[in-house]
Amino acid sequence: MKQKIALIGYGVIGKRVADAIALQYDMELSGVCDVISDWRIHTAINKGYTIYAANEGALIEMSKAGINVSGKMHDLLIKSDLVVDCTPKKIAAENIEVYKELGIKFILQGGEKHETTGHSFSAENNYASALNLGSTRVVSCNTTSILRTLTALKKAKLLQTARGTLLRRATDPWESHLGGIMNTLVPEKDIPSHQGPDAKSVDPELDVITMAVKVPETLSHLHYWNVKLSRTASKDEVMEAFKLSTRITFINYSDGLLSNNTIKEKYLDMGRPWGDMYEVALWEDMLTVERDELFYAYVVDNQAIVIPETIDAIRALTGIEGNAEKSIQKTNKSLGINS
Repeated sequence: MKQKIALIGYGVIGKRVADAIALQYDMELSGVCDVISDWRIHTAINKGYTIYAANEGALIEMSKAGINVSGKMHDLLIKSDLVVDCTPKKIAAENIEVYKELGIKFILQGGEKHETTGHSFSAENNYASALNLGSTRVVSCNTTSILRTLTALKKAKLLQTARGTLLRRATDPWESHLGGIMNTLVPEKDIPSHQGPDAKSVDPELDVITMAVKVPETLSHLHYWNVKLSRTASKDEVMEAFKLSTRITFINYSDGLLSNNTIKEKYLDMGRPWGDMYEVALWEDMLTVERDELFYAYVVDNQAIVIPETIDAIRALTGIEGNAEKSIQKTNKSLGINS
C-alpha cells in the first residue's frame, strides 16, 4: 500500500517536495495545505493536487478566490500517514503540537532546531537511525552538502578534521525583490557558523568548523574546504572516496563550468525542473591534495539539494524501505540524479 503523505507549506521547498512525492511508486500526495490564494497555489491546482486551507482565515480567502478547497489542515492530516512540514521558520513549531495530538509522523526542514524532533537526517549518513521514528528534521541545504562530502571521506577512513568557508546566497531568487543585500558582503559574526554544529547533530564524531559570508547573489551557495586527512593520500584516492556518494557530481573548469551561473545553465539545459541540482557539484580539476591536506570547492543548489533527502526520510519514518542504499537508489532514479 502506498503511504499517504500530507504537505504543509507550498513554497520554494514544498512545491519541489510535492512533485518529488508524486514521482514515487510507494507513496502518494494526499494533499497540499497552505494559507496562500495567489498564483503559487494555482500552480498546485493545475498539477491536480488536492488543496486544503491551513486555517479558517485561509479557507475564507481561498474560497473568495474561487479555489476548490477540500477542507482544513486537520481534515488533511487525519487521512494521511505522515506529514512533511515545509512552512517558514517558527510556523512549524506551532504545527508540531497538532501533529503530536493526532499521533501523525512528521518531517521538518532545516530551518527548525534539532531539539524540535531530537533527530536530524541525512540519507547517506544516518538513515538506519530514522527507521520507524515518529519525527525527524532534514538538515539545511548547506549542512546536507557538508554531510555528503565528509561522510564519503569518513567511510573511506580518510577524514580527520574539516574546516570550511561558506559563501551564502543572500535570499531565494523569487524573493530577491523584497530584500537581500546589494554591493556588499556580510560576514557572519559567530565562528563556527551554525552549519558545523548542525552537521554534528547528525554525526557527533565529525570534527568540523565552518565560517560563513553572505554574498549578493541568489543562485546557490559556494563552499571552500580544507580537510586534514587521516594519512597521506593521493588525489585519486580522494576522488574514489567522493564517488562513494551517489549525490556528488563532478564538474570541471575545462568544460566551461567555472561559475554558479554556468552550472545553473547546464541543469536548465538538462531539462531538470526549475534547473534544479540535487547533487553537490564538486570541481574535480580544482581539487588538490598536499600530502595529508585536502583542498576542494563545490556549489550547493539551496532550493533543491534537500528534496531527495526528504523523500528518503519519508521512507525511513514510515518503514516502507528498511535499507538506506535501496531507498537512495529509488529516489535517485525517480529524480534523474547523476544520470
